[in-house]
Amino acid sequence: MRSIARFCGNCSCGCPELFVDATAAADRQVVITDDFGQRVEMSLDQFGSIVEAAKAGTLDQLALAR
Repeated sequence: MRSIARFCGNCSCGCPELFVDATAAADRQVVITDDFGQRVEMSLDQFGSIVEAAKAGTLDQLALAR
């Protein structure tokens, strides 16, 4: 897996991370790990939907809710 980004917030509990695994099945190539060792696997298309929603501002309220 190739690390793409690390998302560290304002806590000292670890950092979620985004990976791409080109050797995985197409529906599991994007991997997001959390700071508790859990992981979410999705396709590049599914991840693209998240990126588009973020670019469109759909997720802004969630980010501002802290």
